[in-house]
Amino acid sequence: MTIVDGSSDPLRLLLGREVSAICFMRDYVELHFDGPVLRALSNPFGLYGCRVWHFPAQGSLELMRSFIGNTVDDYELLPDRLLAVDFGEHRFAIPLDQASRVGPEAAHLVGVDEIGQTDARAMWIW
Repeated sequence: MTIVDGSSDPLRLLLGREVSAICFMRDYVELHFDGPVLRALSNPFGLYGCRVWHFPAQGSLELMRSFIGNTVDDYELLPDRLLAVDFGEHRFAIPLDQASRVGPEAAHLVGVDEIGQTDARAMWIW
């Protein structure tokens, strides 16, 4: 785990959680964790085993669906560079640099309430 500053603490929420769904919206992608939601507003990229992918390139949707059922075992946050969650040899990364953004925000993490339900009041924005 790489922690550059205290702003990565919210990502601890994802440690040990299994991806329950991946949702492709009109202009962003979400990873769901039976409660928390990690939203990639800039185009995500990563590795699935030895295969490199970059959304929305051909084949990326199929590889990204492979994350369902995998458990987060690590994360990395490099402010203004990238936010990544790791699943063993697999990685889902969201670029945070200005050139990759289509708006002022690159990623959201929606947290959970005291009973584990998605709670938009607990939200972190990068």
